[in-house]
Amino acid sequence: MALDARPLVWGAPGAAPDERRLRHLGQALAEVLTGRRPPETLAGRLTDRAYRDLVRAGRMIAASRPPFAGRPHVTEPRDGALEMCVVVHCGERDHVLAARLERRGHQWLCTDFETA
Repeated sequence: MALDARPLVWGAPGAAPDERRLRHLGQALAEVLTGRRPPETLAGRLTDRAYRDLVRAGRMIAASRPPFAGRPHVTEPRDGALEMCVVVHCGERDHVLAARLERRGHQWLCTDFETA
């Protein structure tokens, strides 16, 4: 699945998140964390710190098949911040991937992520 290279733009403040784009971001993160996508393909989607963490994390999800990120579950803890989690199906064991995104102007950047 190709990641849409355009910034994560929702439109006017308060607009509902685009679930499809969030799932694509979750899918791309899962692909990097399973070693199936180079991390530099996400450089423009993450803050510098989150990108360094992604590069340092390397392959941290063992996968016997290509990962598939499910439907994102999204919360908005405050204006300008979203937190999402997706279940990543990747073989014998599923994983959960959580990410925090913050609005920078009209663009959303991933500021943190974790998986279990």
